[in-house]
Amino acid sequence: MIGQKQQNVTIKGTKSGLTLYLDDSCSFEQILKELDEKLTSNHQPPEGSPLTSVHIKAGNRYLTRSMHDQIREIIRNKKKLVIDSLESNVMTKAEALEWKKQTDVETVSKIIRSGQVLQVKGDLLLIGDVNPGGTVMAGGNIFIMGALRGIAHAGCFGNRNAVIAASLMKPMQLRISDLVNRAPDDHEEEGREMECAFIDQNVNQIVIDRVQVLPHLRPNLTRLERGMM
Repeated sequence: MIGQKQQNVTIKGTKSGLTLYLDDSCSFEQILKELDEKLTSNHQPPEGSPLTSVHIKAGNRYLTRSMHDQIREIIRNKKKLVIDSLESNVMTKAEALEWKKQTDVETVSKIIRSGQVLQVKGDLLLIGDVNPGGTVMAGGNIFIMGALRGIAHAGCFGNRNAVIAASLMKPMQLRISDLVNRAPDDHEEEGREMECAFIDQNVNQIVIDRVQVLPHLRPNLTRLERGMM
């Protein structure tokens, strides 16, 4: 309609609080001005009301640290509002490269001998053995095409959904996130199928099972298929 003012900030109420959609084609100064005005006029909670979570969607606008701080300052100055998330579809090249490292499968072909430590940020596909006294660590999952007789630590940055898989599972120690487990003393080497270790959320322990259970336990683990094929 003629004369209708374009909205640079759209506010929608949800079960989890307020979601604020910021237009990515106007100036940032316009965003700040309209954000302050709309929150002042539209959000006047009664005394004693609980805090309201705010989720901010910035669209295709890159937000610098200074921009983050300015948005947070406006929210912080309003009654009963607290920022729960602030998302943008745009990231810097450095951020994109770091994200790629954390989500990629890194393939290494070598034997990890006693005293050696191999660590990657994302998933690890090791073509070789981990000897007793050797250690492999990954921020994501660990897939070993060989014998695991040393130490394996998956999800070392806190990912409790990470898994460890090996052609021969005979570890000195298994670690996933903050949990630690040793393989059973009666775990036989001969005739074993490829196995995996994961956290059973029901008992909060690391358990070992056939690798065939992974598609049911971790249906989003598509990188396992690409890495193993």
